[in-house]
Amino acid sequence: MAASHEERTLEGVTVLVTRPVHQADRLCKLIELRGGRARRLPALEILDPEDSTIPDEMIGQLEHFDIIIFVSVNAVRAGMQRILYRRDMPRNLQIATVGAGSAKELERFGLSVSIRPEHTYNSEALLALDEMQQVAGKQILIFRGNGGREYLRKSLEARGAKVRYAEVYRRVRPDVDPDDLMPLWKSGAVDIITVSSNETLMNLFDMAGKNGQPLLCRLPLVVVSKRAAVLAARLGFRLPAQVAGNASDDAVLAALESWYQSDARAHESI
Repeated sequence: MAASHEERTLEGVTVLVTRPVHQADRLCKLIELRGGRARRLPALEILDPEDSTIPDEMIGQLEHFDIIIFVSVNAVRAGMQRILYRRDMPRNLQIATVGAGSAKELERFGLSVSIRPEHTYNSEALLALDEMQQVAGKQILIFRGNGGREYLRKSLEARGAKVRYAEVYRRVRPDVDPDDLMPLWKSGAVDIITVSSNETLMNLFDMAGKNGQPLLCRLPLVVVSKRAAVLAARLGFRLPAQVAGNASDDAVLAALESWYQSDARAHESI
């Protein structure tokens, strides 16, 4: 059903969505329901790990851990597929997530999350919870992709926890010809870009190539953290990035609507 006139809060706006292929559908639908046009350019691919020896070993020892942490929806999907293929989930485990999306994804597997932030979805918010303070001597397993921030592990280890990784997927930059992307960066082809991580932003910048980067940096961005906004400025994006409240589709949509309203007011005042 088409959105009502009052709901068409992105009327005529072309939004470039850079989420991985399997995670872009809902955001694109939300944009289109509000009168916008969603164009897809995945700037991140999610693949199986090159070597699954260590994550499979960790999964085989789940009963020895006190807390397992899933850092993303991708970590839940990849991790649970591996777990359920090999074993049952131990009943005494505490399960934590960084965000609400990961918690919701775990519910699809019949699991409830006992530790997660309520509003801000990042490692800092998870670490601030009462349940994550007295962790000395506890065995903690973090499900994640290859690489990424070390802040969560180092902070938990500083509190006395024993922390291991199960890297159950890897993130790679899509292989594209920068010349093929040049039409996207030209005036009018795209109005604003959504970016869901620092890595996605770096990938997009690299994908644009030397000739496309100055054009790319003219476009406004919606990002999901202040760290990403700082990175955008460092890369040379001309406009301050619009920071969403978190990485969820609804928060990104709200940031797009806020940007559109501000942009419309700016044009009215000229």
